[in-house]
Amino acid sequence: MLDYDAEADRYDETRGGVPRAAAAAEAVLRLIPPGARTLVDLACGTGLITERLTRDGLRVYGADASYGMARKAVERVPGKVALADARRLPLPDAAVDAVSAVWLFHLVPFVDEIVAEAARVLRPGGVLIATVDKDAAHDVGSDIDRVLAPHRSSAGAFDRRDRVTAYAAVHGLEPADSTRFTGHGQGGTPRRTAEKLRSGYFASWIRGGPRAIDTLAAELAALPDQDRRRDDPRYRLVSYVRRD
Repeated sequence: MLDYDAEADRYDETRGGVPRAAAAAEAVLRLIPPGARTLVDLACGTGLITERLTRDGLRVYGADASYGMARKAVERVPGKVALADARRLPLPDAAVDAVSAVWLFHLVPFVDEIVAEAARVLRPGGVLIATVDKDAAHDVGSDIDRVLAPHRSSAGAFDRRDRVTAYAAVHGLEPADSTRFTGHGQGGTPRRTAEKLRSGYFASWIRGGPRAIDTLAAELAALPDQDRRRDDPRYRLVSYVRRD
């Protein structure tokens, strides 16, 4: 997994910056119930999304397990960021109206524990809002995707929507709504995709091992416009409501 402490200072500039964060925040706000008064943004990172979640009457807090990320987030959301594991939040039961988890579930094998903790801290009527199927969103039908398609597999994705929905059901959360938003600046190029393949970036869904990676990298190198970005992905955001 990426060393987020080391990446904190350059994270925003390599992840789409403000346009991507603003699109994510706007999508989260679309799924928050009108009467919500408190929101906790899990794995808030540098706080670029967190600071954009504030609206009239909504108090927003961030939590991140990385000291480097939390340190950056505090600069944007002073006094409202906790250094905390998403599985063990420093909150009592039924304490908040909304929990958001943007670009978190695809990274960790313990999604069930995070969903359980979100359900614990949500009040009745509160919502968990999370991105799902992140890797699948990067298939935009481009020439890069046609190269990768025979080797793609979503079986091991931690954030598959059906898997997250099943975890939610176990912990008393029901599907409520969904939306999509654009991952500005995240469209791939053939050259960069080949580099990511060789570094193990797509290990969770590329089948075939090192030989397949070598073959795919060669096919990507043969594509035209090696440094031209293809279309940006459209990420899916879903919400689950605590009924009792």
